[in-house]
Amino acid sequence: MRTLTGLQPSGTLHVGNYFGAMRPAVQLQEEGEAFYFIADYHAMTTTHDPEELRANVRGVALDFLACGLDPGKAVFWRQSDIPEVCELTWILSTVCPMGLLQRCHSYKDKVGQGIAPSHALFAYPVLMAADILLFDSNQVPVGEDQKQHLEVTRDLVIKINERYGEGTLVLPEALIPEAVAKVPGLDGQKMSKSYNNTLPIFGEEKPLRKKVMQIVTDSTPVEEPKPTEDSVILDLYKLFAGKEDYEQMVTDYQAGGTGYGDFKKRLWEAYWKFFAPMRERREELQADPGYIDQVLSEGADRAREEASRVLARVRKAAGLQ
Repeated sequence: MRTLTGLQPSGTLHVGNYFGAMRPAVQLQEEGEAFYFIADYHAMTTTHDPEELRANVRGVALDFLACGLDPGKAVFWRQSDIPEVCELTWILSTVCPMGLLQRCHSYKDKVGQGIAPSHALFAYPVLMAADILLFDSNQVPVGEDQKQHLEVTRDLVIKINERYGEGTLVLPEALIPEAVAKVPGLDGQKMSKSYNNTLPIFGEEKPLRKKVMQIVTDSTPVEEPKPTEDSVILDLYKLFAGKEDYEQMVTDYQAGGTGYGDFKKRLWEAYWKFFAPMRERREELQADPGYIDQVLSEGADRAREEASRVLARVRKAAGLQ
């Protein structure tokens, strides 16, 4: 069973990225073939500064490795090191109906957020399909925001196989991760860089503590019970604390007599302790920058070997060789 997933280098990775994509990926590398990439082509739809893009790519590699990705167990590479993905994107585009892309809500959402409506942004699902299909992926972990794009991928496989023969491309399945606790942003909305409400995985202690202490709360007096429903503090604390500590915080919320400041301090301590081993690993990796280059280079070699094999099969079926 081969699993593929990608992370877009569009800025500092945050707690939502960790629980939604990174931790499941680290777990899956123990269960079968794992193919993981840094989606820098995708990032070009929103990141236009070359130095920023390079820095973000390196940051994702550093963070992913620090969070447990093992290059001995997973193939890990930079998307742009595999030029075959662009050729497969074009081949898929020849069978992709315009209506299929016009129905994708992600494009409309991003344009609504002020992102320039480029062809790349519109055709994003086709490039995503090429990422998946170029490696004969069997399963792809997806969240709510990517489920529609995986359906586009499956539609394109069916069309290619109908045109050029069954087995030209492998039909992937969606892997729906086990439900994780809600990951709210610091303002209560979904944690997202678009909303500027994220809590980074890594960073300096004082600025991160300040972020936690600035979580907006209601005006319930210290002596009164606090509402537990839709509590940002509780929802985040549940991710980092043990079961007993979480249940104790719920009890203290309901009992009254404890202020939000004290609850934020507990959240801060649990969050800082949770990522402590990963911070230590990250510092070790930063001290050896050549290691990251080596990991990505070796990963690209392994990925390109597989990509070349799959693309050769598609090219032959399509009459290109």
